[in-house]
Amino acid sequence: MPSGVIDVAAGLVERNGLILITQRKQGSHLAGLWEFPGGKREPSETWQDCLIRELQEELAITVTVGELRYETIHHYPEKSVQLRFYAAALISGEPQPIDCAAVAWVCPKNLADYSFPEADRELVALLAR
Repeated sequence: MPSGVIDVAAGLVERNGLILITQRKQGSHLAGLWEFPGGKREPSETWQDCLIRELQEELAITVTVGELRYETIHHYPEKSVQLRFYAAALISGEPQPIDCAAVAWVCPKNLADYSFPEADRELVALLAR
């Protein structure tokens, strides 16, 4: 079992009934899989500040962070992650794949058509309902 748990904040950014997802870049953990955008929380920042920073760095967008929508802890063989998924509203910018392979706006019922990491699958199923 890996030591320590990595905190990851992710955003459920919705626009016109679609949800923003990003594809993990080659050479990264879980490369090629799709996910809800976000990233690792620094020790000194809140979950919300982490999400705002990560979406600015990875996608060049500015968001406001809303309520916590889903939370899980997942144990991969090489690491454990605590994921918190927040509702997020796009304030400015159009998502650019700066620190990911691709971006897509997807209808919630079509999320299952994309390959997600194990940690995201329960949330994907809930959103698809």
